[in-house]
Amino acid sequence: MGTERKKSETENAPGLLLIISGPSGVGKTTIAREVEKRLGGVFSVSTTTRPKAPHDQQGIDYYFVDHEAFDRLRGEGAFLEWAEVFGNCYGTPRDAVEKALNEGRLMILEIDVKGAMQVKSNMPDAFAMFIRPPDEQDLLERLRARKRDKEQVIQSRFAQARDEMHKAETCGAYDVFLVNDDLEPAIERAVLRVREELERRRGGGGGN
Repeated sequence: MGTERKKSETENAPGLLLIISGPSGVGKTTIAREVEKRLGGVFSVSTTTRPKAPHDQQGIDYYFVDHEAFDRLRGEGAFLEWAEVFGNCYGTPRDAVEKALNEGRLMILEIDVKGAMQVKSNMPDAFAMFIRPPDEQDLLERLRARKRDKEQVIQSRFAQARDEMHKAETCGAYDVFLVNDDLEPAIERAVLRVREELERRRGGGGGN
């Protein structure tokens, strides 16, 4: 009986749509995955036209489609938001988000600033968090430390990151700005802020 009651309360609790954004190299994916794990969230899987890498898994990392299929889905209104990044399209499937929220779940979207603005326009109750580095030089060093790209590509990504940080600060879409100067404390701060928001929306929860 007690187990059934707890399950019922969870199902009836309001869901939370969490947006996590940040420039390339800032650690947003690691933070988002830890929030998902520690708070029992659901990580949204985007649809993309990006070529599938050897380590990618269909339906787990992304839903990989060609440009024709993506355009058809977009025309059908299947995406809550979509954007083109470095020549490839990314979209958030609307149905999966709405299903999770209707079930009272924490649904996490890892999207860029443009996407966050679209989602907040469509769903103003979404809770948006932007992860930023301690300073710009730190971010540049992180991009170089990954040793994935040539310097020209790094500089291009860095320029885009600076633009994205400025856009995030001025667009009004974000509820929280969190500095990742040390990963584990940053994860703990992110988890705390999301937990507080969940409890606030659920009337304070079962508290101490």
